[in-house]
Amino acid sequence: MGSTDKPAGPPDYRITGFEPANAVTEDSYELVASAEDDLAVVAAHHNANGRDTYFVLYDATAIYGHPGAPAYVAVHVTRDLERRVFDFDHAHHPLVPLAQNWLIEKGCPPDAVRAFTDRGPQPADALTSRLEGLLRTNVGQRYLVLDHYTDHQNNSNAGARTSTLVHDRHPLSAAHPYRVFLEEVTQDFETYTVREGAFSSIEAADLWIAAVDLPLPQAPAPVQGRRADAARARTAGANAAPSAPSDATRTGDRFGRTPASATRRGPR
Repeated sequence: MGSTDKPAGPPDYRITGFEPANAVTEDSYELVASAEDDLAVVAAHHNANGRDTYFVLYDATAIYGHPGAPAYVAVHVTRDLERRVFDFDHAHHPLVPLAQNWLIEKGCPPDAVRAFTDRGPQPADALTSRLEGLLRTNVGQRYLVLDHYTDHQNNSNAGARTSTLVHDRHPLSAAHPYRVFLEEVTQDFETYTVREGAFSSIEAADLWIAAVDLPLPQAPAPVQGRRADAARARTAGANAAPSAPSDATRTGDRFGRTPASATRRGPR
């Protein structure tokens, strides 16, 4: 299957002796590598054939950058062993399971990109793990991320708080198709929770996110099983979804939030 050994130190992209395939690849690699000292490996997988490497990285520079910036980077390295060149693709994500889903879409075996259990905060309960599983697998492209915002430090009892607004295209979510996945990390960064709120409109979701202290409107229990998958297949593309932000790293434009003072946190 490949290697998922826990690396020590910065990520090893395994590109020694390889050249970038083109200028775009070189720019993408240099952009990520320039922050190497601030990157921590959350998950990693190297295919046994030596052609593909997948990473989920925690980027500590996010707390000092653009307000609300996502703290995770998904990286996919593809090597041409004959020509000795590599491609380097990456994308920023607000939550670990969204980064994992991006890598799965790139061909990473789903079980191979699980977060290392001894790295950072752990899920506080079964509901957190279940909701993360929905985002990680994203069966039938059920969820479309519209916007997100991360408070790396705030005035509540949470050590960090990330709000991710998505459009839920499941047919049983038609009455409340806008969902907010709220991740809250404890102040000691030992555990975290993920909860899902359901809204009938983007405006209602925006109002809740801006208020921050209102109760999260409870979402129906996650729908699973063969009947749910069949319903998704029948309605794929039937529900029109709003356009996602054109910039994959855009944050906070919709929410209009400003960050609290930054403080270093470990990888989730």
